[in-house]
Amino acid sequence: MSHRPERKEKNCLNCGTTVQGTYCHVCGQENVEPKETFFGMVSHFFNDITHFDGKFFTTLKDLLFKPGFLSAEYMRGRRMSYLNPIRMYVFTSAIFFLIFFSVTDPGSTFKLVDDGPLSKAGRDSILQDIQSKLEKDLGDLNLQKQVELLKDTSKPLSEIDLLPYSTVVSTFGYDYKSREEYDSVQEARPSDERDGWLKGLWNKRAIRINDKYKSEKSVSLTNFSNTLLHKLPYLLFISLPFFALILKLLYVRKRKEYYFADHGIFSVHHYILSFILLLFIFFWDKMNAITGWAIWNILLAITIIAWPIYLFLAMKRFYRQNGFKTFIKFFLLNMAGFIILLLLFVFFFLFSVFQL
Repeated sequence: MSHRPERKEKNCLNCGTTVQGTYCHVCGQENVEPKETFFGMVSHFFNDITHFDGKFFTTLKDLLFKPGFLSAEYMRGRRMSYLNPIRMYVFTSAIFFLIFFSVTDPGSTFKLVDDGPLSKAGRDSILQDIQSKLEKDLGDLNLQKQVELLKDTSKPLSEIDLLPYSTVVSTFGYDYKSREEYDSVQEARPSDERDGWLKGLWNKRAIRINDKYKSEKSVSLTNFSNTLLHKLPYLLFISLPFFALILKLLYVRKRKEYYFADHGIFSVHHYILSFILLLFIFFWDKMNAITGWAIWNILLAITIIAWPIYLFLAMKRFYRQNGFKTFIKFFLLNMAGFIILLLLFVFFFLFSVFQL
């Protein structure tokens, strides 16, 4: 609802209908003065997104302290008093990822190679592995350079320091130095022993990445981490219908009572709650890093423990089953959800590799 004064005229400025009350009964436009201040325009913008005029805080309070309540209210048709779950999902996910990307370093989030100095034991282990490879290919200058660096104990050395001299695609697990070498090896093998289409595609892509970055392997790892990190919003969004599908299968005997959309609304509310709890976790962790006070670790532990407890209580309240049945389905939901997230992560991992 706008805070601008109501017009004395009763003709709707949008469709011309005579207005009976504050809102036009035909198009729904509020019959208020069209002129507004800049502050009023900004306030209207935030009200449209979050309904800060009451709905947002009412919804937030009930979401945090009444597990499953909002989903049950939505299912009963009581929706005008609360913020639309899709709108709230968009808002909370946007805030979450805005904060997440501002405080997260892609290079450290998905660290594939340790950039810290190698210990003596670490040096010896890598040196032994490289020397065994060198015995098979005595003329490999890159292996010789790595051996030289590893034997020089006068200065610290990290795994990233060795990457510029690793011309094989060892990052992805395939020891081919060029596309020509790979094709030659494949042609020399019997047809039934050659790589399949998918493995061949992976090998060729890995060789291309190796050739593209060459002595800038650390750059390729940073780019990969950044690409994968920015796929997380899509991963979570795509996982939503899968989460709802798992719930539908778990409560298949209630299919006449709960439609897929009902499971979807429950899933959306749980994801919103998850975003909020993750923001609290980030905050507690940050405050602990700044102050070192034990209270932040306690709050962090409480928030993490509250997460599964909340889901259990929400399921029990929304689906109206006893504690034992709910616990069994809660356990199965988490197991299946973990597998789905893992499969989606692998998919986005591969997708990120092919975007390098």
